Amino acid sequence: MSISLGWGGRIRGLFADSKGPWGPSGNGGEPPSDDDHGGGPWGEPSGRRSGGVRSVAPLDELLRRGRMRFGGGNGGGGLPGRPDRSLIIWALIGFVVIWLIFTSVHSIAPGERGVVTRFGRYSYTLGPGVGLTLPSPVDRVQKVDVESIRTADLGSQSSEDLMLTGDQNLLDIAYSVRWNVKNPEWYLFQLAQPDETIQQVAESAMRSVISQVSLQDAMGDKRSLIEGQVADRMQRVLDSYHSGIAIQGVAIQQADPPAEVNDAFKEVTAAQQDAKSYVNQANAYALQLTAKAQGEAAAFDKVYQQYKLAPEVTRRRMYYETMEQVLSKVDKTVVEAPGVTPYLPLPEVKKQQQDAGGQQ
Repeated sequence: MSISLGWGGRIRGLFADSKGPWGPSGNGGEPPSDDDHGGGPWGEPSGRRSGGVRSVAPLDELLRRGRMRFGGGNGGGGLPGRPDRSLIIWALIGFVVIWLIFTSVHSIAPGERGVVTRFGRYSYTLGPGVGLTLPSPVDRVQKVDVESIRTADLGSQSSEDLMLTGDQNLLDIAYSVRWNVKNPEWYLFQLAQPDETIQQVAESAMRSVISQVSLQDAMGDKRSLIEGQVADRMQRVLDSYHSGIAIQGVAIQQADPPAEVNDAFKEVTAAQQDAKSYVNQANAYALQLTAKAQGEAAAFDKVYQQYKLAPEVTRRRMYYETMEQVLSKVDKTVVEAPGVTPYLPLPEVKKQQQDAGGQQ
């Protein structure tokens, strides 16, 4: 057996020297030739049988085809299946092309902006759509959502969140801040921790506004005014920081005294509401009387105008109206005629007649 044979030749020689049903038959131990179709299972698969064994392709041919499939040469030297240098080059070229595509083409959503940094320094901002940049690591793109409204809930978590009002009372307050990004460049590069900055600015602005109002104002009708003042203060401070943040609003969700005295304050508030209700009822009654008096005065003015036009007639009409009102409430009848008693108790006579008829 030759030492210079490749792996395929060595394996073939090994099986050629072996004995048994896989060895050569009738050749005296010599390896079968290409024309010998009666060899072992490595013979050519021609479908013909010799000695009861099917012929298949030589092992060298299979190994040669495998080397050619993976870019190897036709020679038998070296390990089978080892990729050629040209295949490695094409693989590197494909990897570079894919890397350039994925790091140079960027898709920006309608509600986003792409901030481009070149060697770590801000370069420009990509708008919505498909944008092109230099490949990484030269250019890097960071997407920032500029349309979504974000919410930060603050206050009413511990005793440290209690605030002092202008009338020296403690207030347990809970509120939320709504904000979004209006300048993505400032938002990324001016603030190290934007969320914590917003919370600290909101707490500072709220404490400043609460310190100027009373407890009743903070718990009552001036909540909307307090919310507007806090939002304005926050926006001014964040603009001075060049934060790139827009405050959309502040909403007070809870404004109560501390839990230890909350019940007592509720009773006081209920009493104040009752007092306001009584005052409103008194004002309504006063308005009613005033309106009635004004109506009577207007009626008197009309009568006076008629009196100036016909004093005697008006005087007599007023006398009759007055006597009618007075006499309608008494049980008497007055008759004025010559020869007749001025006063006749007619109702009493009638009553006596009714009593007499009842006795009969």
